[in-house]
Amino acid sequence: MAVPEASTASLTTPRRALATVIFVVFLDLVGFGVVIPILPFYVRSFGVSDVFIGLLAASYSLMQFVFAPLLGRISDTRGRRPVLMLSLVGSTVAWTVFGLAGEVLAAAGLVAGVATLFASRMLAGAMGGNIATAQAYVADVTPLERRAASLGLIGASFSLGFIFGPALGGLLASDAVVALARDLLPAFVPTTRFSLPSFGAAGLSLLALGSAALFLPEPERTRGPAQRVTLVGGFVEALSNLRLRGLVVSFFLLSLAFSGVQVMFIPFAADVYGYDATQTAFFLTYIGFLGAVNQGVLVGRLSARFPGDRLAVVGALFLLASLVLLPFSPDVGRLLPPLGGPPWFTRELFVLLVDGALLSFGNSLLNVSLATLVSTRASADRQGNAFGVTQGAGSLGRTVGPPAMAALYVVGFPLPFLVGAVILVPIVYILARSPHVTLGHTAG
Repeated sequence: MAVPEASTASLTTPRRALATVIFVVFLDLVGFGVVIPILPFYVRSFGVSDVFIGLLAASYSLMQFVFAPLLGRISDTRGRRPVLMLSLVGSTVAWTVFGLAGEVLAAAGLVAGVATLFASRMLAGAMGGNIATAQAYVADVTPLERRAASLGLIGASFSLGFIFGPALGGLLASDAVVALARDLLPAFVPTTRFSLPSFGAAGLSLLALGSAALFLPEPERTRGPAQRVTLVGGFVEALSNLRLRGLVVSFFLLSLAFSGVQVMFIPFAADVYGYDATQTAFFLTYIGFLGAVNQGVLVGRLSARFPGDRLAVVGALFLLASLVLLPFSPDVGRLLPPLGGPPWFTRELFVLLVDGALLSFGNSLLNVSLATLVSTRASADRQGNAFGVTQGAGSLGRTVGPPAMAALYVVGFPLPFLVGAVILVPIVYILARSPHVTLGHTAG
């Protein structure tokens, strides 16, 4: 029988607790985003094949797949706050070691340097499984009727992290900042265009850790009995629950489908639109801004009027349509009449911007609605486990998807997007047939 958990949080401070956990997640994700611009070039500086770029990305997602369910289950029995703080300590160590991999290469050779890259990246992925614990924390401190809006703020933190993170990473990797750092920092601190962004990510994780230590209370919630459940056992348990089975599968399929956009959009923009890195970065910033608005504002308002399962279906349909349109956006643009305006605002760009808005809206609506359904269909004492398993399923999709979508792109550039659209069809079917759960009723 579940018993109430002793807590340091007051019932009068749920908004402060919610704001704190969202701020902590934001800092953590900005740190993750800082490393994105330098990662491919960092790998190439070791003189190894570009295959290692994909392997390094997959290693992060694979460790998330393993550790998100584990951290979620531990947070159900030991507490959300300790798990979040432990994961932030691990992230700080991981990004620091990642920045030192070049020094290891110079001192101990290629094998040791590459091993350091992978070990630190895998540790960062394992600690990145804390998103499931953060989602469970949000569910603990938020009433059911406001849960979709609150979980949407977690999604908005993702989008903002991917706006500010890469920009900060590019700044820290710039020649001017590297030169300034060499003048200001002690000689024993490596100051390269690869180490500084890595240390910046570590610093942000350390700042998030300090914020959690000072301001994040343990939420009041129902604590379940301690259980020894393996990774496989956790997935079997979730898949045997009729209310959660479809959501676990949906998270996997969504991550698998969307990986085509995440991995192959930049080559698509370069090959089809002729965009360089700066132009592509502007478009990704536009998508990130829309994601923040959609998940932080719009989804919450829609969830107050419509059931979560209906919103998830609508989101899947919008995302499906945008994926079908994306590879043909230049052709559709050429069918439009002249738009007027500045020369750079072409018809092809107009269609791409519209499609990006559809993609962002559909992805935001589907992601937040799925997370809300997980929360409402899991019992109060199993929130961490439920979020851990569904996030783990998403990580598995992000592990399998990138190499598969890259191979499809080589065959034909529309294929990753069209296959992704086809993969979304079962999600619509699953959600349309899944048991309806009204707010205020949870599965046992």
